[in-house]
Amino acid sequence: MVRLFCPLPEPAPAEVELTGERRHYLLHVLRLEEGDALEVFDGKGRAFEARVAGVGAEVVRVTLGTARVAPTRRAVSVLQGLPKGDKLEWVLQKGTELGATAFLPVATARSVVKLEPKRAEERTSRWQKIVEEASRQCRRDDVPRVETPRPLIEAARALAAGTVLLVLDEEESAVPLGEAFRAAGPGTPVALVVGPEGGLARDEVDALGKLGARNVTLGKRILRTETAALAALAVMMHLDGELG
Repeated sequence: MVRLFCPLPEPAPAEVELTGERRHYLLHVLRLEEGDALEVFDGKGRAFEARVAGVGAEVVRVTLGTARVAPTRRAVSVLQGLPKGDKLEWVLQKGTELGATAFLPVATARSVVKLEPKRAEERTSRWQKIVEEASRQCRRDDVPRVETPRPLIEAARALAAGTVLLVLDEEESAVPLGEAFRAAGPGTPVALVVGPEGGLARDEVDALGKLGARNVTLGKRILRTETAALAALAVMMHLDGELG
C-alpha cells in the first residue's frame, strides 16, 4: 500500500486537508484518485488506514481510520562528524532504515566541511526531508529527528540524561561495540559518535571520556565514516532483536 507522511495533532482528526507539496505528491507522484486507499503516518509512531475523499483544485481531502500505534523503540542517536560530499545523506537514509531515532551532524577538528549558519539551516531542512522519505519507504511510522550542525562536545553535552555515549575509536581494541551496547541495558538510550574522514582527534576522544563516554571498536578493519555508522547501527539493531 502507498504511504504518505503527514504530521497530525493529538487526537487525530477524522479528515485532513492536503495542500501544496503533499497534495502534489499524492496526486502527481503517487497518482491517487478519489476513492483510492493509502496509509498515512504521522512520524511519531501512528499510522492510519486512509482514503482519498475528495480532490479539489487546491485541496485534497483524506479520511483517516483507526490508528495503529508502533511499539516504542530504543532511542539511538548518531553524532556524525560532518563528512565530505553526499556521504551524510547516505548515512541519514540508510541509518533511518537501520533504526536510528536522531541524527546530530557535528563539527569536529578534522571535519573538512564548514557550514555557515544560513547554509546549515538549509541543509538541515533538506536532511529532514531525506529521513521522512526514508521512513516512508522502509515502513517506519516514526521519523528520526535531524538537528542543526553544531560542535561535537556541545552536542554530546546536550544529550538527554541517562544516555549511554559510545565512541567508535580506531585506537580501541579491547571493548567491542556489542559488549558495550549490551551493558547499557534494554531500552537505555544510546548515542553513537562517529568521526569524519580522518577520525576524531585524541583531545576530542579525551573530552568525550570526561563526559562519561566509552570507547568501542567494530573490529580490526578501518571502515569509512559512512560505513562505520551503518555497520554500528546494524549491530545494535540486531542485538535489540529487530534485525536477523
